[in-house]
Amino acid sequence: ELPLPVIAEHFCKAISAEVVACSERLGAEICGYTLVDSVKAMETLAGWEFLRIFGATTERALIFTNVEDEAFPMVSVRVSMLKPRMVVFQGSFPQELSIKLAEYDGILLAHSEAPTVEHLAKLLRRLYRVLLRRKMGRPVHNSVTRI
Repeated sequence: ELPLPVIAEHFCKAISAEVVACSERLGAEICGYTLVDSVKAMETLAGWEFLRIFGATTERALIFTNVEDEAFPMVSVRVSMLKPRMVVFQGSFPQELSIKLAEYDGILLAHSEAPTVEHLAKLLRRLYRVLLRRKMGRPVHNSVTRI
């Protein structure tokens, strides 16, 4: 979970993501995120196990890494009873089917331009640190992560 909620637009900026569906929802708050290796999830998660990736709240971003089968992330979200506030693809740009499913469910869909999972994780850790400093009332000196 994030130390403080962050507006989706700022979350996208922090992880170098471009919104491809439901951009009218960029003002929504993101309270957490889950990194999901899409290949491992496809191979190992049963339907009810998929629900556990939401953590404490659905007001989060599900970030699917190593996306090879571009339909899997949004089809998984589509058939789930719980819906995340945002879905982010890393590794493959969302195609037409994923965009349509996101629009149908009103879910922000974005593509992170982070070249590797490690780089994306680094951006997420930086965002976490900035929000934690803000929560603790400490100044944030890094102008790159203005949130």
